[in-house]
Amino acid sequence: MDKQVNRSRRSLLKSAALAAGSTLAATLLPARSANAQKTPQSSVSYQDKPNNGQKCADCNFFQAPNACQVVAGEISPNGWCKLFTKKP
Repeated sequence: MDKQVNRSRRSLLKSAALAAGSTLAATLLPARSANAQKTPQSSVSYQDKPNNGQKCADCNFFQAPNACQVVAGEISPNGWCKLFTKKP
């Protein structure tokens, strides 16, 4: 009977460790892949000045103070790129 109890504890501990590892991986991996999917500035003709009155601060993707949801790197609020989408 002691062997059965030990086996049950061992199974429970293994299952708990696997569940914890899976939860941690599910939490961390999407964040890494989201950053990896950002477009390089050169691919979207990013410039650090406005274009015909359009600027990053007015774009739906801009994240103050100096980031973008879809373009990699530091982004100027006065910058512009081909992906400009006016905030609603």
